Amino acid sequence: MNDKSYRKNVGLIVLDKKNQLLICRRKSKKTWQFPQGGIDAGESNIKAAYRELYEEVGIKKNQVKVIKESKYWYHYDLPVKYQPWPKSLKNFKGQTQKWYMLKANTELKINLLNEVPQEFVEYKWSTYWHALASVVPFKQNVYRSVLNEFLPAYIQLHND
Repeated sequence: MNDKSYRKNVGLIVLDKKNQLLICRRKSKKTWQFPQGGIDAGESNIKAAYRELYEEVGIKKNQVKVIKESKYWYHYDLPVKYQPWPKSLKNFKGQTQKWYMLKANTELKINLLNEVPQEFVEYKWSTYWHALASVVPFKQNVYRSVLNEFLPAYIQLHND
């Protein structure tokens, strides 16, 4: 998607050694989400993915491997009721996201304090579809689409 009214972003589905998915809760919110973040000017999608992974949850590039990259860019609009928007989203009506599924190749230690201000205050490991029920409603369609796209790769992990 090349619509300039959407901020380019990466979404990250991180699996631990048991194939559980990492979901995080934002500060002062009750809903959960996968780590995600903006792509800086001149930055490749995968470089942004690794940067955001470290900034938001303290996972380094060498601790994971990419299992799957989404074929599509997924987008969502930010509902007016969620204003004021973060500074990074002020001129955008929403976000368009390239998604990655990453598998831990070591035991992961999550650190939510790498970024100031801190984005997430809590994390947990969940089953595959649990995140869909826990996410803020305006992101549910994107999560459903991405989880459906990645499901064959996830199933293959259980068969290996």
